[in-house]
Amino acid sequence: MDINQYKQTLLELKDEVSGRINAIDRDIRHEGMSADWSEQASERENDEVLESLGNSSEQELAMIKFALHRIDNGNYFQCDSCGEDIPPARLELLPFTAHCVNCAEKIEE
Repeated sequence: MDINQYKQTLLELKDEVSGRINAIDRDIRHEGMSADWSEQASERENDEVLESLGNSSEQELAMIKFALHRIDNGNYFQCDSCGEDIPPARLELLPFTAHCVNCAEKIEE
């Protein structure tokens, strides 16, 4: 895959995640909430889950934006920690990753 394909994939992911964040925000604001109090209570039970999903989506969006920034700076294919090349298979699986496998494993520990 060439750099333009990675960029296009990241832009599509950015749109998808932004849409997900907007939908979660609408759900948390309870737009179109039922007038029935018991149904409202049920609808509000999911707020904590929605907030967690929203936070995860915000983190994913930040990583996507950082990957696009790395493309613009010409260092997309290098690990942000050690500077080694990130394998193409890893970038195809996780196009927003900034770390090679070894550094990612160290970070997770």
